[in-house]
Amino acid sequence: MTIQQIRYALEIAETGSINKAAEKLFVSQPSLTNALRELEKSLGITIFNRSGHGMTLTNDGREFIQRAQQVYSQFDDLQKTYSDPAQIKRKFSVSTQHYSFAVKAFVDLVRQYDTNKYDFSIMEKRTQEVIDDTASMRSEIGILYLSDFNRKVINRQLAASNLEFHHLIDVEAFVYLYKNHPLAKCSSISFDMLTDYPCLSFDQGNNPSAYYAEEILSYNNYPRMIHTNDRATNLNLMVGLNGYTLCPGIISEELNGNDFISVPFASDEENTNSDMDIGYITIKNHTLTHIGAEYVQALKNILDTVEGVQKTPAGTES
Repeated sequence: MTIQQIRYALEIAETGSINKAAEKLFVSQPSLTNALRELEKSLGITIFNRSGHGMTLTNDGREFIQRAQQVYSQFDDLQKTYSDPAQIKRKFSVSTQHYSFAVKAFVDLVRQYDTNKYDFSIMEKRTQEVIDDTASMRSEIGILYLSDFNRKVINRQLAASNLEFHHLIDVEAFVYLYKNHPLAKCSSISFDMLTDYPCLSFDQGNNPSAYYAEEILSYNNYPRMIHTNDRATNLNLMVGLNGYTLCPGIISEELNGNDFISVPFASDEENTNSDMDIGYITIKNHTLTHIGAEYVQALKNILDTVEGVQKTPAGTES
């Protein structure tokens, strides 16, 4: 096994295609295929499933890529340390469910750095993609939530991906809607009051299970439902169709303005409010880089200003 073979495998995992990886690596497709075959033979495992739809990781391959990413990152850091310091561009990436507070923390972090010297990425993604990005170390940190409904399923997925969850904050759900929505002036909103308005739910692609939904009460049979894939579309539909979503209610007016509000969700016997245990995920036993640690601190600084929620005691995690 060589560093070059590791790099090839990582690029194939990144692109999901031999042809695309070959183009990015500037090598021929047959050479890349042979290198991968030799790597799998030397390891005694099959890293990728081959199909007409591309390359997907096997279970053995997923574990290998996790370890290979760490090895290659260390090798890359070693190279940069002993190359021209002026050319070094450190990388930091976050994958997150659709949370404005995660973006606000990212903004606060990046403002402290010269972006000519750092390569920053933040990607709002589906729940499974957040898990996959973090497991492959495409992102150092992933942000998602757990609840009584999804906790067992998501924790099982995290364990299988060699990931661990770090608690940040517990918050009950709010109804998020446009300031001119007919229900905007209510002190609280029950599920029955929402019957005439479309619920906006973030699409989960090939994994539509309610356990992976970003909204609580995902197991309910909503009479009106519209699936979207980004927050900007959600906001447009809140204005145009009086849509709503159920969310943590942590709003960044600096980024989103004051045209949208969150109203407490009122529980009833059939539709109980649920604590949303928001946190971040990392590779197990991973020590955060200094930028990663600063991003987590930026998250905590924002969440510490949120009222009416339960917070983790200082210095502890669950």
